[in-house]
This record gives sequence, C-alpha cells and structure tokens, in this order.
Amino acid sequence: MLDSSVQRKIEDLHSRCCHILDDDRLEAWPDLFTDDGKYRIATAENEARGLPLPVLSCDSRAMMRDRIQSLRHANIYEPQRYRHLVSSVVISQLDNSLVTSISSFVVIRIMHTGETTVFASGVYRDRIVLAPAPLYQERVVICDSRRFDTLLAIPL
Repeated sequence: MLDSSVQRKIEDLHSRCCHILDDDRLEAWPDLFTDDGKYRIATAENEARGLPLPVLSCDSRAMMRDRIQSLRHANIYEPQRYRHLVSSVVISQLDNSLVTSISSFVVIRIMHTGETTVFASGVYRDRIVLAPAPLYQERVVICDSRRFDTLLAIPL
C-alpha cells in the first residue's frame, strides 16, 4: 500500500510544475528534473503505434535549459500563457526511491488578445525519484490530439 505522504509529495511536485509554467517562471522548470532527466511530448496515436517520433524531446536538464533560452531569445511566437489543470493522479511505488505516476491534464492557452482555448489534453506518464526530494526522472506528455495550431513553445 502506498504511503499517503508519498502521494502528497508527488501531487505537490505536479502542482509546483504547473505553477512554474503558468507563472512564466520557465527558467525554474528544469530544476524539477534530475540532471539526466528526460522530457518528451508525443501524440497518443504515435504512442499507441509504438512510433518513436516525438513532438519534442529533451534528454537532460541541460537540454531543457537550452530550450528555455531558445524560447526566450531566439523563437518568435505570439505572446501567450497557459493554465494547467491536472487530475486523477495514480501513483505506483516501485521501491523506496522511485515511483511512477499517471495523471490527466488539460492546458488552456490564453493569448495576449484574451482569446482563451483548450490547447492540449492528455496524460502525463512520470518516473519520479523520491530522495532527497521528489524530482522527475522522466516525464512523457501524451497528447490526445496530433494537431497543434501553433508553435509548441512553452513546455506542457
């Protein structure tokens, strides 16, 4: 049986991730991952077919930092922000130091004009190291849709 304190710690990690992204504190986002942490965005269709082509992939915290720097200084995209809603968190403890987590998400995109739309929905599939503090070892974002109507600039 899963210790309820582990559940709270994992839900807190997910909440901190959402607030960092929603508050445009993107430089803090890589700190939620281990040094060799992986982040990948894929479509449900590709995942179901076992197709390896991701929408986006980072193989380390350093790659995530580079992505944020590019986003801040090189990419050109319309000003926007996100609001994350995460629910249905199910956690399985693999051992004393590692858990897996599956949760549903919806990302609402708010454009600088005020236009608000559902931008993405899907599931997060996470491997999380518990000690010394919970960090993502791997976060796979599986989007329900294979279509994005604009540049996927901000991490989901």
